[in-house]
Amino acid sequence: MHATDHSSDVAIIGAGPAGLTAAYLLTKKGFSVTVIEKDAHYVGGISRTVEHEGFRFDIGGHRFFSKAKEVVDLWNEILPDDFIQRPRMSRIYYEGKFYSYPLRAFEALWNLGIIRSTLCMASFARAQLFPNKNVKSFQDWTVNQFGHKLFSIFFKTYTEKVWGMPCDEMSADWAAQRIKGLSLGAAVLDGLKRSLGLNKRPNDGMATKTLLETFRYPRLGPGMMWEAARDKVIAGGNRVVMGHALKQLAQDQVTGRWRVTATDKTGQAITINAAHVISSAPMRELAGRIHPVPASLGEALDLKYRDFLTVALMIKSEDIFPDNWIYIHDSKVKVGRIQNFRSWSPEMVPDQEIACVGLEYFCFEGDGLWSSTDADLVELAKKEMAILGLCTPDQVVGGAVVRQEKAYPVYDDAYAENVRVMREELEAKYPTLHLVGRNGMHRYNNQDHAMMTAMLTVRNIEAGARVYDIWGVNEDAEYHESGDEGERAALASERLVPGRIKSVA
Repeated sequence: MHATDHSSDVAIIGAGPAGLTAAYLLTKKGFSVTVIEKDAHYVGGISRTVEHEGFRFDIGGHRFFSKAKEVVDLWNEILPDDFIQRPRMSRIYYEGKFYSYPLRAFEALWNLGIIRSTLCMASFARAQLFPNKNVKSFQDWTVNQFGHKLFSIFFKTYTEKVWGMPCDEMSADWAAQRIKGLSLGAAVLDGLKRSLGLNKRPNDGMATKTLLETFRYPRLGPGMMWEAARDKVIAGGNRVVMGHALKQLAQDQVTGRWRVTATDKTGQAITINAAHVISSAPMRELAGRIHPVPASLGEALDLKYRDFLTVALMIKSEDIFPDNWIYIHDSKVKVGRIQNFRSWSPEMVPDQEIACVGLEYFCFEGDGLWSSTDADLVELAKKEMAILGLCTPDQVVGGAVVRQEKAYPVYDDAYAENVRVMREELEAKYPTLHLVGRNGMHRYNNQDHAMMTAMLTVRNIEAGARVYDIWGVNEDAEYHESGDEGERAALASERLVPGRIKSVA
């Protein structure tokens, strides 16, 4: 096997948002960098944009919103001329009716009908009066917040589709992080008062806020950002090696430098000799490739991931709904969410007479859905669109399938302890090995949080010490579903300074 050697200051595993943010900033600071990426064609990881016959698909939907001014500044620096401002709209589809998301009480009560609404409110009142004091699972947390009836309608079906496990087996950490800002209590009470004629104020506050929010978005999809970052890294004299997967990572006991070996599909290997390694590879995969094998390999192998595929359908029709996406809370179909790509950017869809939607299916790599042929998946998507009443099969004029492995790190009962054990071992043994990003840290981070972990890691490398604790990023994601993207005062509220992100030096 022929090996090509590269010597770099920093080797980076993975060309997603975290890896390319680190590569771009290190390149600007004059470091030599080699990035290895398993995908032969696309950079951006989950944030890539896949193209098929002129149609562009966003893998999951990426709003460019951040409270961190440094992140917004970096986006503008990498992609100065290609952002567009887009309206934000997403709703829940349940039993043939649309519900605003975040939920609006009066609309929800109206759609559900008086009997079911009354049961929802009674259930909500019971949860408020007699909350579960021993909250361990996603189900415990959500029932406490909303009551069992609302949980069963608006959370259970969708959440179990996404994660492939019962809500009572999922960690409450996930709910606390992702749903914290969704305060339904006041909204439900407002709806009840209004229904009884006790509240005459116009019900336009939440409606206006939900329907008129906007966000910024690259006009050709999120992959545009990461292709630009890659191009700037290469223009700065550094390397991005595509189609190469990590094979082994070993530290020289004498020099402390790393030997990073990666192979392409033919088995051809390259070896990178580097002072530092930044890894955005899944923790489970990384552990098995470090030599010698870490003592925490067992914990790493116990980490679980949820995989994901998008079936894009081209439909001879006007846009089927105005939303960026809709959540499908219906157990009759397997689809979990449906994207409308033109609502993200008109330039994602080249033909004005064709609507393009992406049906998102959550699965485990190797299960029935994941292993289905593309043709079978397109047929399934057509059938489910008909079941939902959104279009008829004869309107569909094309289809494509995009698979995304390890899209979501799973928050089960054991994940936090497994991550802690591996993290502590690696930090103690290898101060020059840095874990970043969603899969690199097994955290369900947003794109901007993944970038922040890389930004702080670059500062640590520059300082020659772990001045910043990157694990302090994203302890509070309450703004996930709120706020306008505009670069106003909110963006300055979360700054990457030692006092804001806990220092460990």
